[in-house]
Amino acid sequence: MPWSTAFDDPVRVSDKRQLLTLQEAADYIMRLPEDVQHEPRWQTAIETLINAAETGGGWMMFARIAMLRALNADDRRG
Repeated sequence: MPWSTAFDDPVRVSDKRQLLTLQEAADYIMRLPEDVQHEPRWQTAIETLINAAETGGGWMMFARIAMLRALNADDRRG
């Protein structure tokens, strides 16, 4: 699948921002500080984004879930 493939439902980053495609999600992660990118939650998100881009199918759902979990991890820790 191309990186421009859209998620079934956008990944909400904030009240004003959402990620619509695999590419937008990957770009979001790449803009994080490098030490944050290496955290397990973001590594999982990266792996599932790559799998979704390479194979599609159910990996799109897993990629969206991994992004949501990584984004919400700080809320659970607080």
